[in-house]
Amino acid sequence: MRLDLWLWAVRAYKTRALAVGAIKQGKVEIGGMATKPSRQVKAGEVVTVRIETDVTFWTRSLLVLDLPRSRVGAPLVPLYAEDRTAPEELEKARLRPEAVSGFRARGTGRPTKRDRRVLDGLTEGGFEVVETEDED
Repeated sequence: MRLDLWLWAVRAYKTRALAVGAIKQGKVEIGGMATKPSRQVKAGEVVTVRIETDVTFWTRSLLVLDLPRSRVGAPLVPLYAEDRTAPEELEKARLRPEAVSGFRARGTGRPTKRDRRVLDGLTEGGFEVVETEDED
């Protein structure tokens, strides 16, 4: 099975095109060496994927266990790939851009008017609250 197909099949990337792009940019290695999207993957090899965010980057290591026929569901991924990512790399992954930039956590609902003002102030480089008197 091709490397780009395997990465897509075990859900390392959302699309095959993203997998090909990452491989061509040198973000994917097998045995410490950059490779091509068409390289054949074999069971027992360790695939290293460099994942970059706005704030940081981290490295994910996947051991090839088997080769799926096509893209598999998330519950079946452990049958085909074993995550061997180091704990310190997983800690880097937890540092998300949302945590640094002040955005709200997922699932907390819509921001209030006050939250919106704070967020707008962060993106504009600071804000100042000015109280005005109502004119009658």
